[in-house]
Amino acid sequence: MHSLDLNLLTALDALLEEGSVLGAAQRLRLSPPAMSRTLGRIRRATGDAILVRTGRTMTATPYALRVQADVHRVVREAQSLLAPDAEVAPATLERTFTLRFHDGITAAVGPALLRAVCAEAPGVRLRFLGESGADTSDLRHGRVDFEMGADEPQRPEIRWEVLGHDERVLAIPAGWAAKTLSRKRFGAVPHIIVSRRGRLRDPLDDVVQRRTVASAPTVEAALGLAAAIGAVVAVPARMTADAVARHGMRVVPLPVEAPPVPIILRWHQRNDTDRAHAWLRQLIAARTAL
Repeated sequence: MHSLDLNLLTALDALLEEGSVLGAAQRLRLSPPAMSRTLGRIRRATGDAILVRTGRTMTATPYALRVQADVHRVVREAQSLLAPDAEVAPATLERTFTLRFHDGITAAVGPALLRAVCAEAPGVRLRFLGESGADTSDLRHGRVDFEMGADEPQRPEIRWEVLGHDERVLAIPAGWAAKTLSRKRFGAVPHIIVSRRGRLRDPLDDVVQRRTVASAPTVEAALGLAAAIGAVVAVPARMTADAVARHGMRVVPLPVEAPPVPIILRWHQRNDTDRAHAWLRQLIAARTAL
């Protein structure tokens, strides 16, 4: 009868979620050699390789995939049993949260969220980051607490919630007399696309042909370019209202059918039972819901 070592379950959970010895070591704050030795112990205990090298990456074995959900559940239940069952007291909380939001969301939601945090939890600090130009693993590695934008997560360990939807409108120069744009004129005027990856197409191009002259990584940058050359930008209405006004532009309805923009909050499943994390999650949701 093997003596039970719950540390092996924690390590196995990290290895299966990260898919690498290095990633699991970083998550558990161990050295790579120590994590390799732990993987060896897990292999001896289970009689299975758990992770096998395939080229430059590692792939979970069929056994590892079969037990992954159960391992994660057991680890979470053990953590919950050992954690103190107490409500968080925001007034005495000392913590820094890192938020990676779309820039329009930061501008629209950030001030109200920060005021609420300062009022309820003066010891809490918020670090706002801009969206990255590429998908990152920062939620997985704990470098970011929350992300918010229009994209659904692709990784199964990322939790998410749709807080609402924002109508798409067209920001145009304030000097234009038109209250609406015809479909023909919409296609003829110069467009700026907001794309953190530098794309020159977005879903609107699937329904109408238009003349795109540039893309910009943020709403602020796109509106600045549009105001300078007399171009237009398709934007979410509520989240960009202040930015549109700052750049001396106004909005008109889109002359084509376009789905509203989802506002999606994302976090890692390891924070599901973190009461301080859940407190801030509720504050964000309450000030973002549309």
